Amino acid sequence: MAKSLSLSANATKTNTSPLQWRAYFEMTKPKVVALMLLTVLVGMCLALPGAVPLQPLIFGMIGIAMMAGAAAAYNHLIDRRIDGLMARTYNRPLPKGKVSAIKAMTFATSIGLGGFIILYALVNPLTAWLTFASLIGYAVVYTAYLKRATPQNIVIGGLAGAMPPLLGWTAVTNELHGNALLLVIIIFTWTPPHFWALAIHRKKEYAKVDVPMLPVTHGVEFTKTCILLYTLLLAIACLLPVLVGMCGPVYLVGSTLLSCGFIYKAWQLKFHDKPGLAMDVFKFSIYHLMILFLVLLVDHYLWV
Repeated sequence: MAKSLSLSANATKTNTSPLQWRAYFEMTKPKVVALMLLTVLVGMCLALPGAVPLQPLIFGMIGIAMMAGAAAAYNHLIDRRIDGLMARTYNRPLPKGKVSAIKAMTFATSIGLGGFIILYALVNPLTAWLTFASLIGYAVVYTAYLKRATPQNIVIGGLAGAMPPLLGWTAVTNELHGNALLLVIIIFTWTPPHFWALAIHRKKEYAKVDVPMLPVTHGVEFTKTCILLYTLLLAIACLLPVLVGMCGPVYLVGSTLLSCGFIYKAWQLKFHDKPGLAMDVFKFSIYHLMILFLVLLVDHYLWV
């Protein structure tokens, strides 16, 4: 009987262990980090005319990914109360009790510190400190303060999320450059229409937890107008790399088509809205950024 109970306990432990690892992995927001790492890689590639050196490529990606995962885990930790009240997030590990607050803090701090050490020792101190600043910007300035303080939270806090291509650039060059800042401007301008579309879709949930997202404080129609205006601004921002000679015709054509698509979706949302369209705009924005940076990469290697 004791042997049977022992075997049962071991089986339970074995079965729950993978679930525990999945909970920690979920806290790092792997899909968001994957898109971010694409922009890091493009930043690295655009910084140099030839191949990217292996050491900054490998350890830069690992270190930045770890610190981005840490920032996401801190976001889960700080937002655990409101996450438990929202349909989009109530299944996250902390609201469900899969991970305790203390363990989440330990996990986030450990991978953040590990990522910083990797970047500082094996890439360069500039990239390490810039990545740390991004972590603080997202986890502390945006999540802990701006998110609850102002409807412009995503605009001001979006700078932290726009940093990845600059981090990739500095990882391989160890210097700041104006061209890298153009890539930052693109993501900075892309962030508000991307997130406001989601905020429209989840307006009632944000209102319930007293988070002053733009649709909650200024109404859905005003937010739709802002989304449309920002897509026009984004189209201009996407042309900046061409105007400074950073990119060639492949990127010009690709970015123009993507910008037209985004503007069209925003126009539909403003003047011909229908159920589910805000979420469609949100999803389109993700593909827009992903394809835009892939086109940047293709253009770079075709015209170097």
